[in-house]
Amino acid sequence: MTIRENIEEREYEILSPYASHARDSKGRKKEEEPCDVRTCYQRDRDRILHSRSFRRLKNKTQVFLEPEGDHYRTRLTHTLEVSQIARTIAKALALNEDLTEAIALGHDLGHTPYGHSGEKALDEILKANGFSEGFRHNEQSVRICERIEKDGAGLNLSWEVLDGILNHGTDTMPATLEGKIVRLSDKIAYINHDIDDAIRAHVLTEDGLPKEYTDVLGHSVKSRLNRMIHDVITNSMGKNDIVQSPEIGAAMKGLRSFMFREVYENKIVKGEEEKAQRMLKVLFGYYTDHFEAIPESYRMLITEGEAKERVVADYISGMTDSYAVQKYHELFVPQGWDRY
Repeated sequence: MTIRENIEEREYEILSPYASHARDSKGRKKEEEPCDVRTCYQRDRDRILHSRSFRRLKNKTQVFLEPEGDHYRTRLTHTLEVSQIARTIAKALALNEDLTEAIALGHDLGHTPYGHSGEKALDEILKANGFSEGFRHNEQSVRICERIEKDGAGLNLSWEVLDGILNHGTDTMPATLEGKIVRLSDKIAYINHDIDDAIRAHVLTEDGLPKEYTDVLGHSVKSRLNRMIHDVITNSMGKNDIVQSPEIGAAMKGLRSFMFREVYENKIVKGEEEKAQRMLKVLFGYYTDHFEAIPESYRMLITEGEAKERVVADYISGMTDSYAVQKYHELFVPQGWDRY
């Protein structure tokens, strides 16, 4: 018996009957020889962790564009916080921690430069070019895993991981409990760390948060995280679902709405977003007209039936904030002449 088979056997002995067992995975689109050490979900986690798209998250905006200071969250630190929260819940509920971690690490691979403002720009661009589905970062995350990573070969992830990544948003629900944990952990993470960043940026104060919600959830980031995580664990224990208590769920939803009003749609916080969106639209126009300027690893997708505009969106969405600015400067900002 291999190490992997031993791990799979222990999963049946230790994990909840509601857990997703690696041995029962629906598999990959392309069949592969199993690893002798790692389960399929451990292997998926490692593939995501070592991908180029994952590394680029360190230079992609979470909420604050180009903040001054080293302590603001990026898309990478957000991902790691989601992973930590989700793993804590999965372990406490005896669910599959490896699957949970793989979904968490991969859920935002498809995010654009400049966060949701960049996502909005690419969505508008694609719809204007006849792509009715537009651009959604969760779908782009799956597209990266299936079509773009490894120079077009993709990561060939397990069905359960892709399902969790695709359905981590508000509108859809994952098929596994592990995916549902990541979906809820994403919200728990960003509500709390965005409050922390907004307080650091002097956009909010702790005393300025609505007491109707903080009296329920807690009066610090630490206490709110603790309360929300414990609530999910307590209310999901022994159930074939991941749920919150009505009281905590309502307070969290209210605090999230407050954050949209005061932070996510704040004119000061979002003051540079129009510039970022305009820049991405200009880059899109340039690369559509000069498709040969796009790296070969993207251009080769055209031979597989992809439309040029969709591949340009792939390239731009993969850029970090700083790389997008760099390319814009190279293409559109005059450089000083040096005869030598």
